[in-house]
Amino acid sequence: MSSTQKISAVQRNNVKVVGNGTQPILFAHGYGCDQNMWRYVYPEFEENYKVILFDHVGAGHSDHNSYSKEKYDNLLGYAEDILEICEELDLKDVILISHSVSSMIAALAANLEPSRFANLIMIGPSARYINDEGYVGGFNKEDIDDLMEALDSNYLGWAANIAPVIMGNPDKPELGEELSNSFCRTNPEIAKHFARVTFLSDNRKDLKSVTVPTLVLQCSQDIIAPVEVGQYVHDNLQNSEFQILNATGHCPNLSAPEETTFAIKKYLASTTS
Repeated sequence: MSSTQKISAVQRNNVKVVGNGTQPILFAHGYGCDQNMWRYVYPEFEENYKVILFDHVGAGHSDHNSYSKEKYDNLLGYAEDILEICEELDLKDVILISHSVSSMIAALAANLEPSRFANLIMIGPSARYINDEGYVGGFNKEDIDDLMEALDSNYLGWAANIAPVIMGNPDKPELGEELSNSFCRTNPEIAKHFARVTFLSDNRKDLKSVTVPTLVLQCSQDIIAPVEVGQYVHDNLQNSEFQILNATGHCPNLSAPEETTFAIKKYLASTTS
């Protein structure tokens, strides 16, 4: 490819389109993951929706050459990618299902083009990970500094240690191992930068501008996004519903896909009835 040719969003983000329906349902994965993390959830929507899966730049089989620290130095760069995918595929009335940091990416995308989206579904969202005056984020600044230092000095070791903690569900160690392997497949330099952008982000003000109806799904025990965080996100959205799942850990799309899918379907049924 010559330097003058711009790669398409579909190529850049390794977009896959499946399903028999017409309304688009777009799945956005979280940090250190790729579209494979939705494999237990998305098939449940293929019959009635057009399902779109993708990898953030730097993850999975995305085009890593499309990565630039300048563009992705805040979450807005990822939000613009989502909108470019929607534009390229001519997607309208989109249901955007997002996990973890992608929930704030979804909020930014919805603020840029609110008419593009029918609903947002945020799984384990966090508007800010660091505690602030009157705000519980789950981490002290020192915690995040330590995390960044460990990540910079030994990314693979950090991934092996942190993945089981993020996943939770110690009775299912294979899930933590899968997340660790997913981290290790991500380009380390990109992963380090994305971690810094993620854990130092503060999108509290952006929530108040979101007009798209939203479902906030929160795990009952989640070290990355405590219940107070999910409650805060819900309280600061204009039009949202809040549900605490029985699932624990930060990745119910892997650890409790049936409960996660049921909650999404129930919400979507209530919005269309």
